[in-house]
Amino acid sequence: MPDPARHLPVGLSTASVYPEGAAAAFETAARLGYDGVEIMVWTDPISQNAGALRALADHHGIDIVSIHAPTLLLTQRVMSPDPWGKVDRSIELAQEVGAPTVVLHPPFRWQKEYARTFADGVAEREDESGIVLAVENMFPWAARGRQVQAYLPHWDPVPQPYDHVTIDLSHTATARSDAMQMVLDLGDRLSHIHLADGHLTTLKDDHLVPGRGTQPCAEVLQHISTSGFSGAVVLEVGTRRRPREREDDLRESLEFARRHLGQVADDPGEST
Repeated sequence: MPDPARHLPVGLSTASVYPEGAAAAFETAARLGYDGVEIMVWTDPISQNAGALRALADHHGIDIVSIHAPTLLLTQRVMSPDPWGKVDRSIELAQEVGAPTVVLHPPFRWQKEYARTFADGVAEREDESGIVLAVENMFPWAARGRQVQAYLPHWDPVPQPYDHVTIDLSHTATARSDAMQMVLDLGDRLSHIHLADGHLTTLKDDHLVPGRGTQPCAEVLQHISTSGFSGAVVLEVGTRRRPREREDDLRESLEFARRHLGQVADDPGEST
């Protein structure tokens, strides 16, 4: 049974309101009852401005639970063209806004020098900063019907020597990974959850509302509610193509998370 004394924070990624920016994410998160926000750093100036982010957090009375470094393909020049520069500035931003965690992707295969020192560099920066650097699981890319290894040392962080890992439950679908086994194999290295859903495909990263795809979202949440997990659960749901349904989708996502984390009472109408 979930421990009622442990309330795992449920946050909303600013990516969940894209193409709207960080200000809209804070307003939406507060209105729907999320515990906090994860800042996806991108071209939105507010996402890079510690003072503006602190002001939004104070105004809405919710925490910034994590910073997502701009290590995506489309943010290669955000913050810095140098990959370590991106990581270092993301750590500084996390320290300035009081976020305990920075989420980052593994290096792209063409970033060979960055990849060569990646694991050691992550460990050194964690030790120096006190910030958790949680490396996220990715997936193979598809080109002309073949899988392409797009990340170094690999898209799967489980066998890598990272002390802290983010599991994204849309990426597990795209990679056709066994998400529950990954969670079990990581043990206390699992530090952060990106909650979403997806279908089994190597062509599309769905980021569906949890419960609408094939992934064991409920089982993962139920497990971490009793496993000693001490990180945050962050909803990273794609709503760009459904702007009219955005609020309903994000409300449903939050209700799903709270229900399976044991943070709400069972529906008295449901059988036990």
